[in-house]
Amino acid sequence: MMRAGLSALLSHWWRHPLQLAMLLLGLSLATALWSGVQAINAEARAAYAQAASALGQDRLARLVPVDGDVLDQADYVALRRLGWAVSPVIDGTLPDTRLRILGIEPLTMPQNATLPGAPGLMSGDLAAFLAGGLAFAHPDTLASAERADQLTGLRLVPAEELPPMTLLADIGTAQRLLKMEGRVTALLLDPDHPLPGPVPANFTLVPPTSDDGLARLTDSFHLNLTAFGFLAFAVGVFIVHSAIGLAFEQRRPVFATLRALGLPASVLTLILLAELLILSLVAGTIGVALGYGVAAALLPDVAATLGGLYDAPVPGSLSLRPEWWGAGLAIAVIGTLAAAAQSLWRIWHLPILAPARPRAWALASAQSARWQLAAGGALLAMALVALGLGSGLWAGFTVLAGLLIGAALILPAILAALTGLASGLSQGVLAQWFWADTRQQLPGLSLALMALLLALATNVGVGTMVASFRSTFTGWLDQRLASELYLTTRNETEATEITAWLRPKVDAILPIVTVEAVLMGQPGDIYGVADHATYRDNWPLLDAAPGVWDDIASGRAVLINEQLARRADIGIGDSLPLPGGALPIAGIYSDYGNPSPQAMVGLRQFTARFPEVAPLRFGLRLPEDAAPALADALQSQFDLPEGTLIDQAGIKAFSLTVFDRTFTVTAALNLLTLGVAGLAMFASLITLAGIRLPQLAPVWAMGMTQRRLAALDLLRTLLLAVMTAVAALPLGLALAWVLLAVVNVEAFGWRLPLQIFPADWLRLFAASLAAAGFAALLPSLQLARRAPTDLLRVFANER
Repeated sequence: MMRAGLSALLSHWWRHPLQLAMLLLGLSLATALWSGVQAINAEARAAYAQAASALGQDRLARLVPVDGDVLDQADYVALRRLGWAVSPVIDGTLPDTRLRILGIEPLTMPQNATLPGAPGLMSGDLAAFLAGGLAFAHPDTLASAERADQLTGLRLVPAEELPPMTLLADIGTAQRLLKMEGRVTALLLDPDHPLPGPVPANFTLVPPTSDDGLARLTDSFHLNLTAFGFLAFAVGVFIVHSAIGLAFEQRRPVFATLRALGLPASVLTLILLAELLILSLVAGTIGVALGYGVAAALLPDVAATLGGLYDAPVPGSLSLRPEWWGAGLAIAVIGTLAAAAQSLWRIWHLPILAPARPRAWALASAQSARWQLAAGGALLAMALVALGLGSGLWAGFTVLAGLLIGAALILPAILAALTGLASGLSQGVLAQWFWADTRQQLPGLSLALMALLLALATNVGVGTMVASFRSTFTGWLDQRLASELYLTTRNETEATEITAWLRPKVDAILPIVTVEAVLMGQPGDIYGVADHATYRDNWPLLDAAPGVWDDIASGRAVLINEQLARRADIGIGDSLPLPGGALPIAGIYSDYGNPSPQAMVGLRQFTARFPEVAPLRFGLRLPEDAAPALADALQSQFDLPEGTLIDQAGIKAFSLTVFDRTFTVTAALNLLTLGVAGLAMFASLITLAGIRLPQLAPVWAMGMTQRRLAALDLLRTLLLAVMTAVAALPLGLALAWVLLAVVNVEAFGWRLPLQIFPADWLRLFAASLAAAGFAALLPSLQLARRAPTDLLRVFANER
């Protein structure tokens, strides 16, 4: 009996191949976008774990200086003489590159430390490694090593165990490359040897950590990707829900016949469940394969974004990892069951002949609509509560989820009210029938319209956020990049020669010096700033004490960026601990695009605290029209390598290129989500076209032509799309506000002003109308070209 029942139910899809195609396509696309995002996230997190375990810091404790500064090599020697089993390491970034340099002392490394390339060292290359002629790097790094001129004389050997953009060398070689001779960044403790005494007062014992901070730093980026992937999946599930609901509606007589033949409701439900599992596994497999292609296409941009924003070493190639393709299949099955849960519940609970009675089915649908409206109101209330009482990134995403899903759930009730109002205000029989028929079609189209609402609101919200960010970022760059030329020298000797040559030819030479440090418990940077009108007139301060620049120049105060102020909850007048002594905070400046804390002190104060840091980068002030000639003369006089001299426009163009590439994935997911929403409308309209004949045939019989009926159908779809777009606008603006004022502050530490871009809305609304028009075009053409005998046959049917 079960086999016969399953065969009878599956035959429906054989008779309706387009409906089956829509179901499989919707679920496949939803799974593809979700699994593609998860593949990207899995690849990035695997790279973070690899970076964290490069020297075994996920298993080994470390000694670091209390003030967060580097330590002198003499401290290491003193600890060794006192019986401490420590091994020095140095970890830094090659100047003006993203190449991470790891320096080790292999003879004292603990056995639990990961030592990439160890087989090569043990096979006879140890002497070359210790002598500074050998280093290890990931094969991708070897193919695109940055600043290869600084690596001259090194034989680079591939090591798959190393993360991308990381070079492993002897500690002496690393010190030379990083210009940190005689200094190290940490001391690794050998766990096989007990501590010989208490930790020295000038050191802090750092326990093993599961990551090096990259995973935490980039959590917001990956959470954003996951949210977009889930949104796209939810929109795709609407297609599945629509197709499954329509299939259940069309098979009501079959359900009644099977029940009358003695098939229990539980067995019928089980058969339908088996059918759904088969379809979901087929669609899930296709979706995972498509997701691999999506991830492979987007991963290079994601890797560039993570590298540019966070210095995160993410490869540009994709691996097939079981965690994401298994999750893709699982989410396809879960999504299908969720989409069909309502219909399965009705089949389970309705009496034996109820499936054949449209009124019973309609009553069940009406009750579901009331529950849906109540759920939507509850989610909107939850969003308000989370906004008022919640804190942290998850509270922000709770607000977004409640706002989007709640608005989508109440959309059908809003559209029903609007069409009812239009019907009451309309004059004439045709107009009243048009609005009444539109209202009757809402249950069948509601899911597609909800998907369209989510896609449009997301596009409005994210588009407004990105456009506001870009506009603010562009203005901020104009303030920050005030110098006409920016020069990077290779060493101190070259810097001295060039600055001496430049001094009579420019208005000012502004050194740009920086050092890595721990600021309020977070890794960040300290900059030295010259006392010059360039900073006094242009530096973008959000808040400042009176006489701020005089205090900075005299070394009596410090500036901090907005990120540090928000995360550490400090402000004007508070004291900021720094290497060499604390300073009061005199100003807070905007620092868009930088996720890390930052502080600025006067140049003389910086030199006194960090005398070992020599200025190698400079901003040059001169008349703008004289900059090209000076740049040419510099290149000719000193034979500067490419990239060491950049004009203001070049840096701005590069910065905006990085900015645009950062949001490439967001734009792609926005476009895909809107496309899936258009597909949802097409799926709903094409499947409703057949079952609408009983409503259209009487109107045709009273004299209305099929062409006019088709035009009215097309007009109905466009009007519903316009209503949905109008509803999506305030929802999208609310979404943009939450992203800028809540999520962005929690994720990155800065707040951006909300700016309005009506031209973008018009383009988006035009795109939504085009999508709705294309979705309705084929069903309308089918109606216009349908044979009159199909319409006449309706009157021979008992319906």
